[in-house]
Amino acid sequence: MSTPPVSSSPETAAPAVPSAASSPDSSHYPARGTPGLRRAQWALFAAGFSTFSLLYCVQPLMPLFTGAFGVSPAQSSLVLSLCTGLLAVAIFFVGLFSQSLPRKRVMALSLFASAVLGTVAAFAPDWHSLLALRALQGVAMGGVPAVAMAYLAEEVEPETLGFAMGLYISGSAFGGLSGRVITGLVADHFGWRAALGTLGVLGMAAAVLFVWLLPASRRFVPQQGRGWAGVWGDVRAGARAHLKNGPLCGLFALGGLLMGAFVTVYNYVGFRLLLPPFSLSQTFIGFIFVVYLVGIFASTYFGRLADRHGRGAMLCAATGLALAGLLLTLSESLPILIAGIVVFTFGFFAAHAVASGWVGQMARGYKALAASLYLLVYYVGSSVLGALGGQFWTAGAWRGVAEMTGGLLVLALAISAALYWRTGRVAAAAAVGRAS
Repeated sequence: MSTPPVSSSPETAAPAVPSAASSPDSSHYPARGTPGLRRAQWALFAAGFSTFSLLYCVQPLMPLFTGAFGVSPAQSSLVLSLCTGLLAVAIFFVGLFSQSLPRKRVMALSLFASAVLGTVAAFAPDWHSLLALRALQGVAMGGVPAVAMAYLAEEVEPETLGFAMGLYISGSAFGGLSGRVITGLVADHFGWRAALGTLGVLGMAAAVLFVWLLPASRRFVPQQGRGWAGVWGDVRAGARAHLKNGPLCGLFALGGLLMGAFVTVYNYVGFRLLLPPFSLSQTFIGFIFVVYLVGIFASTYFGRLADRHGRGAMLCAATGLALAGLLLTLSESLPILIAGIVVFTFGFFAAHAVASGWVGQMARGYKALAASLYLLVYYVGSSVLGALGGQFWTAGAWRGVAEMTGGLLVLALAISAALYWRTGRVAAAAAVGRAS
């Protein structure tokens, strides 16, 4: 669901502030409110919608897969975990070569391929075929998250980047919401195959809209003839720089912890709501995901707050909200449980928007590689921790899931507090330096 501002030096993606030689327009960003910037923002909103609706549409269908294919709840989570795991790998490798790849073409191919594979998955004859198609879909999806952040960081003025990034993540949140709600509703009346086919068709429509709306890059020109030697040289240099940057590594870990907690909660809340004392229908469970709407608001709102008041403070506040929401889900009262899901979702998207927007600023060069590493850890967290949550569900039902995700969020809050403390010290030192 989602995603840091990227750009770079001669590494694995485009420069944050390209030289004048990169493009004739390199000295000017399109102003906020201009048609070109609006088209780019809404095109990437559509891309986020398509990618994340196709990625997460299977979550409300997991209980149906257990019946249709005779698999356990933990095994049913593979239909998402396998996809997100290969998505993480694809993002990383696309990021490696993004300096040599045209931004718009990569994203368009990714959108069309993932939509076609999603449609084909509706006709999977058995469980292993469905898993194979979902794995291929994860690979196909990698082009959008790997490149969209680089495009925004290059084409949007720094003062507007927090808002633009928030809008892109809002598209991701809207996609996650729509995918879950639509599949829950369609599956209740026509079955899971019709649900997956519907999402595939919507993905194709979003891909067409994306190609029509997105302007070509003005501040980036692909570099040719770099080859494996050049790419791996940049990777080694960038990786060394990033792994020596403690706060940046903290952001990487934070992304994995937050996403692992988020996916685990949404993987198994449907199982809980199907059981007494709730015993809800598949349609109602699908509509529970309407709470994703708060993620759309949270991403843009906290993106603005971070631009104004600092990322460290907002990261602590957002992570604390997610933890508070998780505690509310332990209630046996349906209204309180839903309120907990709302607060948890708000906190997650707010924290993700702030953390992803901080990666490019905190990286010392090689910014696109930093973004790729963030997303690699982010989706590995989704894949590994989301699957591990099935063991906690089997052992302790919802309380077991809450204990696991609560531990992840406590660690995330500790990292957020450390980053806040560090940035406060740096700001104070800078203020003393200016005063002297």
